[in-house]
Amino acid sequence: MQRPLDITFRDMTPSAAVEAAIERWAARLEHMYARIQGCAVTVEQPHHHHHQGNRFRVQVDLTVPGREIAVRGAEHENAHVAVGEAFRAARRQLRDHARIQRGEVKRHVA
Repeated sequence: MQRPLDITFRDMTPSAAVEAAIERWAARLEHMYARIQGCAVTVEQPHHHHHQGNRFRVQVDLTVPGREIAVRGAEHENAHVAVGEAFRAARRQLRDHARIQRGEVKRHVA
């Protein structure tokens, strides 16, 4: 990546294991699409409802030439699962963007 990976933990204690998982997912995306210019990931635990379990919310923001790709609010009780869901959604959007860039998909005119 041209810019470093930015990982933020909000309303929770930072986790080395979650950070390592994010780094692995980001490396996979970069391997798939080498033109990623930046990646910002926010992991938060917005509510601390012990009777419902602590839910984690993950946001992924990718900067690529000509576009910002944003995945908001992948949530799960397990932080690793939430990270995986967010990065899989980002991967789908990144694949769509790459197809458009290669001319495989026509852009819709508004």
